[in-house]
Amino acid sequence: MDPLCAVDADRKRIPTLKSELGIRPIYHQLEHRADAHVFIAFLAYCLQVTLKNRLLIHAPGLTPLSVLQKLSTIQMVEVWIPMLDGRWLVLPRHTQPEPDVQALLEQIRITLPPQPPPRIKCSQLPAVGMEPPAFLEPLQSRERSAV
Repeated sequence: MDPLCAVDADRKRIPTLKSELGIRPIYHQLEHRADAHVFIAFLAYCLQVTLKNRLLIHAPGLTPLSVLQKLSTIQMVEVWIPMLDGRWLVLPRHTQPEPDVQALLEQIRITLPPQPPPRIKCSQLPAVGMEPPAFLEPLQSRERSAV
């Protein structure tokens, strides 16, 4: 295929791609944020094209959108466990896929990464955005009153 034809085909595909990826216009005030947005959108496009090509080889009847909908049942969660010394044991985990999702992963030859290792967070004020979940507040107040 002629490279110019490929670029034209990609340009015509962008509106469809934006709707498939759920991208909507975002108006950024700072140039570096706009650049970051374009970069993330480009990465999403690359991942979708890679998934589409993998599906053509291993599962020709499936679309990237249908596979992404199936894979959306796999979630990443963090379990926060208070320790006796006031610190937190944080266990990041991804949920185990349902049998049909696991079969799909095997069919398209994708393996989930191993579970991330646990972390320990100190009891001092965490960094912005790293606060323990709000539902753990009662646990903290009970521990303080028990001391």
